[in-house]
Amino acid sequence: METNNHKKVVTRFAPSPTGFVHVGGIRTALFAWLWARKYNGTFILRIEDTDKEREVEGSIEHIIESLKWLGLDWDEGPDIGGKHAPYIQSQRLDSYKKYAQTLIDKNLAYADPYTEKEIEEFRAKADLEKRPFLYREHRPENPPVWDGSMPLRLKIQEVKTSEWNDLVRGKLTAGPEALDDFILIKSDGYPTYNFAHIIDDLEMGVTHIMRADEFISSTPKFLALYEALGVERPEMATLPPIMAPGGKKKLGKRDGAKDVLDYRNEGILPEAMINFLALLGWNPGDDREVMTESQLLEAFDVTKIQHSGAQFNEEKLAWINGEYIKKMSYEDQEAYLLKFIPNDIKSLPHFTNDMLHKITPVIIERISSGLDIEMMAVNGDLDYYFKYPKLSKDILKKEQKDNITTNENIKIVIENLSKITVDNWTKEKIKEALWEYATSVGRGSVLWPMRYALSGCQKSPDPFILAELFGKEGTILRLNSALEILEDKNNE
Repeated sequence: METNNHKKVVTRFAPSPTGFVHVGGIRTALFAWLWARKYNGTFILRIEDTDKEREVEGSIEHIIESLKWLGLDWDEGPDIGGKHAPYIQSQRLDSYKKYAQTLIDKNLAYADPYTEKEIEEFRAKADLEKRPFLYREHRPENPPVWDGSMPLRLKIQEVKTSEWNDLVRGKLTAGPEALDDFILIKSDGYPTYNFAHIIDDLEMGVTHIMRADEFISSTPKFLALYEALGVERPEMATLPPIMAPGGKKKLGKRDGAKDVLDYRNEGILPEAMINFLALLGWNPGDDREVMTESQLLEAFDVTKIQHSGAQFNEEKLAWINGEYIKKMSYEDQEAYLLKFIPNDIKSLPHFTNDMLHKITPVIIERISSGLDIEMMAVNGDLDYYFKYPKLSKDILKKEQKDNITTNENIKIVIENLSKITVDNWTKEKIKEALWEYATSVGRGSVLWPMRYALSGCQKSPDPFILAELFGKEGTILRLNSALEILEDKNNE
């Protein structure tokens, strides 16, 4: 695809520091980052902090930490500088005043002399007459000189239908009613978003803007300002909304959208999160669901972004994460497991590096995030690897048949296992030693008490895997303990 007359691609992510950043904002950053990196362009991080009432202390640092965790690096930004510094809007007030004065000199901006009470009176009169309130109908004939103490408004040059091309949605239009004189700089000296972001994009050479669909209604204002400044407008790409589970409303902070760093704390890998978010509203044109960064960069195309909303699905995220966990090196898998095993389990007497090493591949196959490891611990599905389980006689005998007792079956299991040498102690050889007998008398009546005797849980890996993990001596010790419980007359 040709990009903006072959100019170098420059994109930006420009969040407001109003709290934590959630997946909606990160998805916007990701798409802008992918487009810049695909064309060896520039990706800029900029902070839009002109709404001081909503600013939350520490948000800038939090935004930077979130992006760094995900590997979305930037070429220019508040922490590393760049040729267009500064990258925090509140430090760029002189730039906005310069362009504001240019518009004043061209008679395209004016000081707003009205009080809030007067504006409310205008609005009330319009309501009474059942027509929309338009500020341009009250434009002062002889506005005062703008001294910064009053709002500064753009004077709409021509009330007309607005037309523009969106890289995702194609040709878009808005009627003349969408145009009205709007505030460029507020009475507190700070610019509005509608003014500041356009000046920033202009000065920083931004060629492509990725933004959410709520900005479509404001685009006529942006176009009017580009025209007033006499500058070329950048390409615009409207991203589809991310919908909350159920698909009826947008996912937002009020709807339970989490801080993106919460996912890091839950064991979601950055590569998995990037993969997942890339597929929220875009697909590569085939059935691939697990894609590396290089594959994403190769396949990503703004024109393939969908129009309709993309539903957020944590189960899908967990599945993708599980696939990435399985791709990790053995050493990294072991470190991942160790990170989420609770301290009370790490303090068990048989918690050793050797046993951790043995169980890692078994646990990895059963999890999709760190939350799964924590839940396994809560449910008692980790304890038995590091201590002997407490057993119930009734549960041991749950699968007992009329023709043979559980006691007898366990004795035969012990007898058959005792014939296997330590050197041949593998799950394959263990299964081979027991399978024919278990099949002949009923697999459940043989393998169930064996599984339960080894784990003390009604759900666990199969008994052959457990036996291999515990070794010959440990397996037979656990089976003998179960036999003692079954033969204890006082434990009826």
